[in-house]
Amino acid sequence: MAKIRVLVVDDSVVIRRLVSDALAADPDIEVAGIASDGKIGLARIPQVNPDVVTLDIEMPVMNGLETVAAIRKAYPRLPVIMFSTLTERGASATLDALALGANDYVTKPANVGSVNVAVQRIRDELVPKIKALARRPAPPATRPLVPLAATPARGPGGSQIEVLAIGVSTGGPNALSALIPGLSPALGVPVVIVQHMPPLFTRLLAERITAVSSFTAREGAAGAVLKPGQIWVAPGGLHLEVVRGADGVRLATHEGPPENSCRPAVDVLFRSVAQVYGPRALAVVLTGMGQDGLRGCEAIREAGGRVLAQDEATSVVWGMPGAVAQAGLAEKILPLGDLAPELNRLLPLARQSAAAKAG
Repeated sequence: MAKIRVLVVDDSVVIRRLVSDALAADPDIEVAGIASDGKIGLARIPQVNPDVVTLDIEMPVMNGLETVAAIRKAYPRLPVIMFSTLTERGASATLDALALGANDYVTKPANVGSVNVAVQRIRDELVPKIKALARRPAPPATRPLVPLAATPARGPGGSQIEVLAIGVSTGGPNALSALIPGLSPALGVPVVIVQHMPPLFTRLLAERITAVSSFTAREGAAGAVLKPGQIWVAPGGLHLEVVRGADGVRLATHEGPPENSCRPAVDVLFRSVAQVYGPRALAVVLTGMGQDGLRGCEAIREAGGRVLAQDEATSVVWGMPGAVAQAGLAEKILPLGDLAPELNRLLPLARQSAAAKAG
């Protein structure tokens, strides 16, 4: 099989070398070219014909935001991975780049102590994303794709939904920006979200969801009481769970071990949702690589809850939703644009229930 060709665009000689060394160590990847700014990078694309571009954000002549916009115009399907700093400015610019069409991002290693550790950090984070976005053929599914009937797996049918839990990773910010505004402003259930992102990024993501929708989204805070119409995003670096107390359902956060190499992890949240809400839980798994959310969806179905998954055609990477779909856990597998109408169809009972309880 031909190697995955990567074009590395960064104004830092040190970073170009670190990225090149990290990628060269993988037998399936080759560095097809390098460029010191976006203008040169654009010129190199037709010359080296890359499968993936890694792109710095802050560069002279033509910065990363300008470059990703130009790449999307000329090469709509060419995967682009942003290389950003773990700062508020870097996080904000990264979300801007994703909105402009970048597929994913990695953060530059900082204070890691040695060149070898920095190279390993880049390799661990960047290589899997390159391979996922290059869309190399996946191994055959071990289980057939069999969508479930549109009824809870176990427990009483027709249970009124009391929570919407969403798990998402690669391509998530754009998917959430498309999904959330389509939900009814009269949403009568709380929404809890795990998006694989580091600290700073998740707070800014919540702010952007608020800006594009009729809802107020916040980073999850320990002890916060869940109320209808609220949206909570798991904070970067912490697992998010729901727990039931005498005064209702509250959020809890902790620094437990990463699951699926992730913290926050979808599985952690979904398992708690299954335990607290049982058949009254609805989970949605959106675009993302890996299979975080699979075990959590198993728990939700076992408890009688319901699961929807995004389809392959509209996913940036069909890893997470694909794993759920292939396991037969999703009652429906829908394009991103069809998910909000389906959720609005499923959630009116919860709105009526919430209104009745309030009255």
